[in-house]
Amino acid sequence: MLKGFRDFVLRGNVVDLAVAVVIGAAFGAVINSVVKNFITPMIALAGGVTDFSAIRTGPVMWGNILNDVLTFLITAAVVYFLVVAPMSRLLARLKPSEPAPQPTQKCPECLSDIPVAARRCAYCTAQVARQTA
Repeated sequence: MLKGFRDFVLRGNVVDLAVAVVIGAAFGAVINSVVKNFITPMIALAGGVTDFSAIRTGPVMWGNILNDVLTFLITAAVVYFLVVAPMSRLLARLKPSEPAPQPTQKCPECLSDIPVAARRCAYCTAQVARQTA
């Protein structure tokens, strides 16, 4: 039973996932700090409020919700612009190009598309006269 667990944990995918979760948590902490200590005070200064967390209606803390929404949006923007967009461009650049379409002609018997250089139809095996260009 422990051997199976050990094999599961030591698989490459599980270790990679664990590293990703740890780095993601650390990244989230950095983003939270940037939003809480830099961006929110800058926006609050422009709006005349010193801290969003002070915005509340009775027990509802609207400022904290606003801080969390800003944190999410900034995290999503950073992930998109620094990870997703560059990876998409890289994958598009590395993707092999489509081969040029081969010129075809219609088989006189079955009307299937066959290469121009073919002497016999691959579908109905009828002999085909070569077309000259």
